[in-house]
Amino acid sequence: MISSMPVTVSVRSYGAKSSVHLHDFAQLVLPLEGSLAIDIAGREAVLSRGLAAFVHQGTRHEQASGQSNRFLIMDISPDYLEPGIADRLASRPLVPLAPEANGLIDYMGLSLAKGAVPMERIRFWTPLLLHALVGDAPRPVFRLSKLLATLEAAPFADWTAGSMAAQAGLSVSRLHAVFREELDTTPRAWLAGLRLRHVQDWLAKTDLSIAEVAYRGGYADQSALTRAMRKATGLTPAAYRRRAQESWPKLREP
Repeated sequence: MISSMPVTVSVRSYGAKSSVHLHDFAQLVLPLEGSLAIDIAGREAVLSRGLAAFVHQGTRHEQASGQSNRFLIMDISPDYLEPGIADRLASRPLVPLAPEANGLIDYMGLSLAKGAVPMERIRFWTPLLLHALVGDAPRPVFRLSKLLATLEAAPFADWTAGSMAAQAGLSVSRLHAVFREELDTTPRAWLAGLRLRHVQDWLAKTDLSIAEVAYRGGYADQSALTRAMRKATGLTPAAYRRRAQESWPKLREP
């Protein structure tokens, strides 16, 4: 961790070998791709798109994975987190991820893939992520707050560029410009990602048929969903479901 910065972010991958370790800063382990078995002071879990982990400073932990994986790692200096937030995360180190949290994780992962991310952007993004994780971190006011909250509440409504612009109080051209400035994407792409995260959640947590998931997700047919899933994850819906529902081996055999 770079001590001069209160928060650093990086993308890391983990192998099958693990060793118990600890560090003098807090850490959030946020999934981008694949799964990771983790043990935090004796609490074991498998992290995936639906579950992240918080490792408090000084807490012994280890992690391992037998498959390809990518995780967004946040190293956080001890005095950065407000005590209430730190205590809440420490008491619940395994953090279920809502769609909005996955969206923020994906955003930073994509940003890092393009190169170094300015610290100012990380400072702006971090409170948003904390809000999505624990619900009580301060959320900065920015121009898309109202629109994004509305989209998250009704992701499968019949949204058009015009209706999104009206909700945000902007012209269509200005809406596209603001999305680029603040989220580095387009309104349509952001909405598509939000919808796909709901679809992934249904695949992982329900027994709905893939055809039914495609219908509920607003895809023309199952083939359209398959194309979207392959583009986003490299997996078909069926393969994604199998991987999400698999029971991964523990870090250490008994």
